[in-house]
Amino acid sequence: QKYRISKIWRGDIDSQVGKDMMSVNSNGVLAAVVTKLVPDPHAGFVSCVRIFSGKIKKGEDVYLVGQHKTERVQQVSIYKGPQRIPVDEVTAGNIAGVVGLTDAFSGETICSPDHIIEPFEEIRHIFEPVVTKAIEPKNPKDLAKLIEFLRKLAREDTTIQVKINQETGEYLVSGLGELHLDAKVERKLKEMGLEFETSPPIVVYRETIMKRSREIEGKSPNKHNKFYIIVEPVEKSVLEAMNRGDIPTDIELKKKNLELQNKLVKFGLDPEQAKNVKLIYRKNFLIDMTRGIQFLGEAMEMIKEGFRNIMDEGPLCREPCVGVKVVLVDAELHEDPVHRGPGQVIPAIRYAIRTAMLDADPVLLEPIQIIRIDAPSEVMGGALKEVQGRRGKILDMREERGAAIIEAKLPVSEMFGFNSALKSATGGKGFYSLIDVIFERIPRELQDQTVLKVRKRKGLSEKIPKIEEN
Repeated sequence: QKYRISKIWRGDIDSQVGKDMMSVNSNGVLAAVVTKLVPDPHAGFVSCVRIFSGKIKKGEDVYLVGQHKTERVQQVSIYKGPQRIPVDEVTAGNIAGVVGLTDAFSGETICSPDHIIEPFEEIRHIFEPVVTKAIEPKNPKDLAKLIEFLRKLAREDTTIQVKINQETGEYLVSGLGELHLDAKVERKLKEMGLEFETSPPIVVYRETIMKRSREIEGKSPNKHNKFYIIVEPVEKSVLEAMNRGDIPTDIELKKKNLELQNKLVKFGLDPEQAKNVKLIYRKNFLIDMTRGIQFLGEAMEMIKEGFRNIMDEGPLCREPCVGVKVVLVDAELHEDPVHRGPGQVIPAIRYAIRTAMLDADPVLLEPIQIIRIDAPSEVMGGALKEVQGRRGKILDMREERGAAIIEAKLPVSEMFGFNSALKSATGGKGFYSLIDVIFERIPRELQDQTVLKVRKRKGLSEKIPKIEEN
């Protein structure tokens, strides 16, 4: 355990709890982390807890660091294969099944209420959801059951995201692909006997930019406030560092953070820009390069709000943005607070960022799945044909003991129905597994039609946004 603690815990290794964890001290301060949640028909959710120091006892109170609340342990058990065997206490070095932590989540830090510790690093999943389906029950009476099921599912599998479309009231479920949603959502609902309807699968795209924009002026509706903004792409090396987890993808900077500043410079961000980062939001940067602008501090929260709005819904077709650096270079603000409220500042910022992005060669990124296909050598041709017929690209091909192993990358938009097509092409002997999900620029000849298709689905005007129309 010694080598692991410094990598997964942010606290002081030389503190009492740090020493207890390094020595796996069962009589030390409690430090544990929830690794996953398992649904149980009788107990609700069982939290799988890895104990690094101390012990967890039945009937005692524990503190959930992320939720900032105390909960009582109702039952403690150890695992023997799939079985849970109830015990009175479980000591450091073990994985325990704990019942009673109703608000725990995967990655939650558990400690004693009398000795609150630094949280463990969050559990990050290497894939993010790229396919969404709308789901609703056929019988309105089943709505409560559906909501409860989706709520449990989102806690059980953190790669599934559930949200409500505020405009239509639909429940939107996002996962890693059509097969993932089928196995984790649709099959389980059928097993429950709940009748439901789903929309065709929707691919989640990303928007980004390819070059630096001109300086764009954004005026508030009352014309008393002006903001001057430039957008440019985030350096590739910085994005790669974010994907590896070396730089946070979401952080608000209220004060100087020298450690982060040095990391950003190390990975290629301009030193002056690194000094003035105000917000990193979903791999996008808001940078304030202004000097001595009166009242700007008061308006900064509204500027951040406008920035987040556009990063959530980009200018092309309101898909999330990634790899965009928004640089505020100058501003003029009215001296009267009444004339520089949210209703004035946020629309000006939104307009300036949106227009600057349209000036910076905006492009759409599509999700690509890197997959491994296993099939007998004699049916390999069918598998290859299936990949190449879906804009796929073969990355590697080898044979092992009479079986062909193909590594390929395919656009998620072309993968609907791929599993059954692969089975058909290989006489039921071929199967595939997911290796990675990445985003790549959509081919230029497909971009406009894809943008129009997404805009139509979202009820937006069916025109490609241009800078002069904005």
